[in-house]
Amino acid sequence: MYKAVVFFDLDGTFFDNEKNVSKENIAAVNELRENNILPIISTGRNIFEIQYVIDETGINSLVSANGSYVQYEGKKLKAEEISDEVIEEILVFAKKQGDVISFYNNEGFALTAENDLTKVNYRLLRLTPHVEPTFYKSHEVNFLNVFNYDKDKLYQDQFKGKLSLVRNNPRCLDTMKWGVSKQTGIQAMLSKANLAGIPSYAFGDQLNDLQMFEEVDYPVAMGNGHPDVKAKASFVTTSNINHGIVNGLRHYGLIK
Repeated sequence: MYKAVVFFDLDGTFFDNEKNVSKENIAAVNELRENNILPIISTGRNIFEIQYVIDETGINSLVSANGSYVQYEGKKLKAEEISDEVIEEILVFAKKQGDVISFYNNEGFALTAENDLTKVNYRLLRLTPHVEPTFYKSHEVNFLNVFNYDKDKLYQDQFKGKLSLVRNNPRCLDTMKWGVSKQTGIQAMLSKANLAGIPSYAFGDQLNDLQMFEEVDYPVAMGNGHPDVKAKASFVTTSNINHGIVNGLRHYGLIK
């Protein structure tokens, strides 16, 4: 049995500002394993987006797409699917707003269209998008992005009971089945992988990490994190580019 489990958000947390994993953080993950502590990625990203992280760190247990797709040691534990009916409803609504939507599963993604927001977003994420408005008709969809700057409440009110929407970056809203979050993904991971009752830690920086923080014993906010995230943390470490992961792990004695 593991001594503890540690969940790591990626952007603004485990990554540096160029979306790279530092040698320092890779060494910290290796030391966790030596100490019989299980590292788990918990991210708004989908698995296909972060294969390079899996390869560099060896972490193959993931809560991805904000809890929409969960795998343990490389094997799928749980996958949420957004129905065609709900997708078509949000497509109609988004079209009226002039907003673009992207469809995701663990293997790939597609856009309804391209605009300035999508171009910036995928350039920063190092992804090459393609436009396929009917992607959902031939692929399982676990997760959506809705591209806009400031329509959070509009969409949240419109799709209450059907979809959960949370802003993960200034350009788009992460969109999951209603009630799905990093918290529900972690719940599935802990129960289905027989990890319940083991001390749990989580590192995060943004609003989509708040529910994750509610599920673990020791939530750690990054120094560069959102004020609301820091307020919910049991410890605020230094920033993601100033040894934040290592300092947080050392604070709890998980590494030396």
